[in-house]
Amino acid sequence: MNLHRHSPELRTLLARHLTVFERRKMPRNRRRLASVALTVVQDEGRAAIAVTRRSASLRAHSRQWALPGGRRDPGETAVEAALRELQEEVGIDVGEDEVLGVLDDYATRSGYVITPVVLWTDRDWQELTPNPAEVDFVRPFSFRELARPDSPVLQSIAESEEKVLSMRFHDDVIYAPTGAMLYQFREVALFGRHTPVAHFEQPVFAWR
Repeated sequence: MNLHRHSPELRTLLARHLTVFERRKMPRNRRRLASVALTVVQDEGRAAIAVTRRSASLRAHSRQWALPGGRRDPGETAVEAALRELQEEVGIDVGEDEVLGVLDDYATRSGYVITPVVLWTDRDWQELTPNPAEVDFVRPFSFRELARPDSPVLQSIAESEEKVLSMRFHDDVIYAPTGAMLYQFREVALFGRHTPVAHFEQPVFAWR
């Protein structure tokens, strides 16, 4: 199978791998609950994940690469929050029948427990409409690039015993937590490898 082509066969493979994945939930411990959408989109017939650049006007984590997502509203499930945030940030409606699975929770240094929800759409990434209050622009993270052998990059820092993880993205890198979630998506959904990522560290600039 061509793992880089956006196709019904690829969707079936991703769903199968995610169905047998036993995800790790994380206790809240006074942290806020959030969800992000790992959305498989088309890029001229190729498969990609929609990645956003956060608006420069945001108070927290401005100009950083991210996945559509945010804090859950009271009573919302992880899936409901991911679908709502996807619509609010990039203007597309995806139904619960397009949910392929859920990855491990990831606890951030800034006080959130994030649940990554994997979604499928036949829309091309160029059809997404960024909400300028939250998103400067959208870019496709192709499956071919996700699978490159020189990713992830692990770096040691003096402030933590764990290594900082990042994923190479064109001539840039995407740090954890977003980078960790993209890496686990690659490992679990694409390759069927149950690779944990919650222990990987974030860069110090993301701790606040």
